[in-house]
Amino acid sequence: MNVVYGQHSVKAALSEGRLPQTLYTHKAKAAAVRQFLLDLDCKVPVKIVEPNVLDEMTADANHQGWVAVYAKAMKMYHEDKLTELLAQQTKPLFLVLDGVQDPHNLGACLRSADAAGVTAVIIPKDNAVGLTSTVQKVASGAAENVILIQVTNLARSLQELKQAGVWLYGLSDDATTSLYKINLTGSIALILGAEDKGLRRLTREAADALVFLPMLGQVSSLNVSVATGVCLYEALRQRSSL
Repeated sequence: MNVVYGQHSVKAALSEGRLPQTLYTHKAKAAAVRQFLLDLDCKVPVKIVEPNVLDEMTADANHQGWVAVYAKAMKMYHEDKLTELLAQQTKPLFLVLDGVQDPHNLGACLRSADAAGVTAVIIPKDNAVGLTSTVQKVASGAAENVILIQVTNLARSLQELKQAGVWLYGLSDDATTSLYKINLTGSIALILGAEDKGLRRLTREAADALVFLPMLGQVSSLNVSVATGVCLYEALRQRSSL
């Protein structure tokens, strides 16, 4: 069973055609839920329960009275999907997250990846958060649109990217080249590390270059989700004719 909760996340899932087994709500939200389903011409069983029941279903998270229960968890792609994308795309833009463990950070990264038109987000299977209900809630529907690939061996997958002609740029505080000094218009992968430790050694060694974000204030680094947004939008700026 998989639970998707939060108004934006549930609406996004329904709009994408992912129909849950049951949509749970409470009395105060029932009219809004039913109206949305009516406008979408979507036939989904709605069950009205007490708010505390929704709290229990979502571990007291901010469900906003919208809780959708699915028989199966949302799909995360295997590394075979990476091979498929590399064969199809001419100038892909990948986001690689090396060991991000906070579901709120991953959700925010997915949201930025969706907005910036990322080809796929790549995460390792071990020592990193997966596609949890919290991730989907924070992503506000982006988890429905972004291709999320979970790989067994990140170092091996990075080598596959390099062999396909993708340039790997890792973000590191001790780099000597600014992100704004590199060309992001070709086939690239932006690699960001875990919240506390940054990039692992093998990941750093796999990168073609390490880059940094200029920091003019007192803080020495940005939250990984904020840094992801900055990096992706610089790539979007360079790649876009808008």
